[in-house]
Amino acid sequence: MTFSQLISILIARKWIALWVFIVTVFVATVVSILLPKTYLATASLVINSKGADPVTGFTLPATLMPGYMATQVDIIQSRNVALKVVDKLGLKNNPTAKLQFEKATKGEGNINDWFADQFLQNLQVTPSRTSSVIEIGYQGADPKFAAALANAFAEAYIFTNLQMKTEPAKQAAVWFDQQIKGLRQNVEQAQTKLSAYQNEHGIAFSDERLDLESSRLNDLSSQLVMAQAQTFDSTSRQAQLKRGAASESPDILASGLIQGLKSQLAQAEAKLNEVSQRLGVNHPQYQSAFSDVNNLKQLIATETFKTSSSVGQVARVSQQKEAEIKASLANQKERVLQLKSQHDEMAVLVREVESAQRMYDNALLRFGQTNMESQSSQTDVSLLNPAIAPLKHSSPKIMLNIILSIFLGGLLGIGFAIAAEMLDRRVRSADDLMHVLDLPVLAELSKYAKKKVGLASKVVELMNKFNVKKRPLSNPISPNPISKVQFFAK
Repeated sequence: MTFSQLISILIARKWIALWVFIVTVFVATVVSILLPKTYLATASLVINSKGADPVTGFTLPATLMPGYMATQVDIIQSRNVALKVVDKLGLKNNPTAKLQFEKATKGEGNINDWFADQFLQNLQVTPSRTSSVIEIGYQGADPKFAAALANAFAEAYIFTNLQMKTEPAKQAAVWFDQQIKGLRQNVEQAQTKLSAYQNEHGIAFSDERLDLESSRLNDLSSQLVMAQAQTFDSTSRQAQLKRGAASESPDILASGLIQGLKSQLAQAEAKLNEVSQRLGVNHPQYQSAFSDVNNLKQLIATETFKTSSSVGQVARVSQQKEAEIKASLANQKERVLQLKSQHDEMAVLVREVESAQRMYDNALLRFGQTNMESQSSQTDVSLLNPAIAPLKHSSPKIMLNIILSIFLGGLLGIGFAIAAEMLDRRVRSADDLMHVLDLPVLAELSKYAKKKVGLASKVVELMNKFNVKKRPLSNPISPNPISKVQFFAK
C-alpha cells in the first residue's frame, strides 16, 4: 500500500476514523474523571554512611556505597519493617481493620501479614542517584493516611536500622560476658601456679637473685684465679728450696733477720780470721770468736729452716685455699644453673600469666565496646523531611491521560479505517484499478473532465486512428511505454 492509497482510504473513511478518535478520547477523559483520586505522600531520609561510627569508629568504604544504598532500599521494602508499621498503627485491635481483613480473606491467614502486604503494594522507595537521600512514598486515597503511612515507614526503618546494629552487639556482649568468666579463672589459675612455684623455691625476685648469684660466681672465679697464681708462686719457691738453692730463694733474700745474721756472721768470721792470725787455737779470744761464728751459723740455719718451712706452709695453705675456692666455685655454678633452670620454668609461668592476662584484658575491652554499642541509640539514618498530607492528587493524571488518548485515538482511527477498507475494498485510484483488474490505465479523469469533453474525444479519435487495442498486462511495472498509457485530463 502506497502513501497515496493510504491517504485516499483515510479520506474515504474519514468518518469512521473520526468517530473512533472521538470515542477514544471521550472514554479516556470520562474514565480519568471517574477514577478515584489517590494521593502520594513522601518522606525523605538521609543516610550518613560516610561518617564514622561513634562507638566502633568503623567507616564505610566509598566503593561499597552503591550496594549499601540498595541494601537500605531492600530493608525499607522488607516485611519486617511493614510489620512494625502495622504494630504501630494497632490495626490488629481495630474493628474496621478486622472487618476489612475478614471481608477480603474470609478470616484466613494473619491480619498483620495481610496488612503488611497491602502496605508494601502501595509503597514507593526511590534512592537518589547522586546523594545519600532516600525518599519513602506511600500512595493512598486519603492524603492524611498516606502521610501517616510514609512517616510510619520512615520511623520503622530507623528503628529497624538501629535494631540491626544493637541486636548483634547485645548477643556479642552476652558471649563476651561468658568468655570473661572463663578467662578470669585462667588468669587466677596461672597466677596461683606462679605463686606456688615461687613459694616452693623461695623466689621473691628471680631476676635480682639470679644476678646476685651470677655476681658471686664471677667473684669466686676471680678468687680462684688469684689463688691459683698464689699457689703456683708458693709451690715454685718451695721447689726451689728443695733443690738446695736456699740462698737464692726470694724468701731468704727478703728475710731481714737472716740477712742481719749473715752480716753479723761476716763480721764474726772477719774477727775470727784476725784473731787466728795473732792467736792460737786454744786462746780464749780465738775460742770466743770461733764460738760466735758457730752460733751465728746455727742461727742462720735455724732461721733458714724456719723460712723454708713457712714457704712450704704457705704453699700448702695456698693449695688448700685453691681447693676450697674450686669447691665453692663448683657449688656456685650448680646453684646458678639451678637458678637459671628455675628462672626458665618461672618465665614460662610468667608468660602464661601474661598471656592469660592479655586475653582477659582484650576480652574485657571488647566487652565494654560491644556493651556500649548494644546500648547505643545513635544511628546513621536521620529524617530529613517528614511526609505531609498532599493537597493535590497524584493520580489519575487527567491531562496526561487525555494527551495519551489523543495519540491512541488517532492510531485506533487509522486502524479502524484500514480495517473497514479491507472488509469492503473499493477502487480509490488508478493504481487500485490496475492492481485489481490487471488492466492498463489509458487515462484518469478528474471531477472536472466534463469541461474537457473535446479533449477526451480527440484522445478517442487518436486511439481509433492508430488502432490501439486493449491487451492484458504481463508486467505491471514493465518499462515498455506502449503497455501502459496514462493520460491525465484536468
